[in-house]
Amino acid sequence: MGHDHEGRRVSRRSIFAGISAIGLGSLLTACGDGTPATTTSGEAVSPDATTSADLTGLFTDVNTCRLSPSTTQGPYYFDADKIRSDIREDRAGTRLRVVLKVQDSEQCKPLPNAVVEIWHCDAAGLYSGAESLSSGGGGQPGGGPGGTPPSGAPGGGPGGTPPSGAPGGNPPGGANGGGADDGMADLQPVDDKRYLRGAQVTNGDGIVEFTTVWPGWYRGRTVHIHAMVHVSNSRVLTTQLMFDEALNTEVFAAAPYAAHTGRDTFNDGDSIFQDSMLMKVTQDGDGYLAVLALAADSDTDGS
Repeated sequence: MGHDHEGRRVSRRSIFAGISAIGLGSLLTACGDGTPATTTSGEAVSPDATTSADLTGLFTDVNTCRLSPSTTQGPYYFDADKIRSDIREDRAGTRLRVVLKVQDSEQCKPLPNAVVEIWHCDAAGLYSGAESLSSGGGGQPGGGPGGTPPSGAPGGGPGGTPPSGAPGGNPPGGANGGGADDGMADLQPVDDKRYLRGAQVTNGDGIVEFTTVWPGWYRGRTVHIHAMVHVSNSRVLTTQLMFDEALNTEVFAAAPYAAHTGRDTFNDGDSIFQDSMLMKVTQDGDGYLAVLALAADSDTDGS
C-alpha cells in the first residue's frame, strides 16, 4: 500500500469520543499477514509496521519517570485530522522510523490509549498547512529558506506571536497541561497540505511508531520534531525531539538536504535544546530508527 494513500482524514475529537480509541499494538498485530488493517473509522495502517513485541524490546532498560521538558508548540501547530503511522506522503528525504514510549510521570507506568501527534518541516524547511508562512511568503516572516524566525524566541518560542491567520485566544481542547503555555494559538492552515503530520494511539505498553523522513532545518532553530501528547481531551505534554549533530551532518550531505545550504543554528546554540530531548538513533536499513521515552503529567496536576 502506498504511504501517500495511508489513512483518511479523521478528527482527533472522534478518537476521544471512542470511535477509534484502539491501541496501536492491536493494529500492528493485525498487519502481521501483510494485509492492511483498519480502525473502526476505516483508516488503513501500514502493512510493514513492526510488531508490538519488537517495539517493546526497544525500551527494555528504560524507566522514565521524570517529566519530559515542555516546550513551545511553535507557530505551525494545528489538528491535522490524520491518524496514521506513515506521515511522509510525497516528501523526499532519508527514511526515519520514530518510536516513542509514553509513561505517566507519577506512576511511572505506560500510558495506553493516549494520542501522540508529531509534526515537523520537510528537507527544505517547509511546514505543511503553512508553506507560504514557513517560506517567508504571505507577508509573514517564516523560518524556511530565505525567511527569518517568527518574532520572539527562535522558532516562535515564548514571547513570540502567532503567524498571520492564526486565530486568537487559547488553544482548544483543554489547557496545555504539561505543554508549555506560551500563549501561542493554533495555526489556521493556509494551504491544504498535510505532509509530515500525523497522530497515533499508544498501545498497552504506551508505544507509538511513525514512519517519516529526517527533518530539515530552518533559520533560528536546530533540527527537531514537535510532539504533543493528549490524554482524554487535555494536552498533557508538548515537547520536541532532537538529533545528534554528527548524524545531522551525515544526513544533510546527501540529496535532497544538500540543496538547502546556510544552516545557522545547531544544538549547542539552540534556545530550546536539552540533552534529554536527544533521540537514540541507529541505522535501520536504508534509513534510521530513532527512539525516545517520554514522561507526561497525565492528570495535569503539575507533578
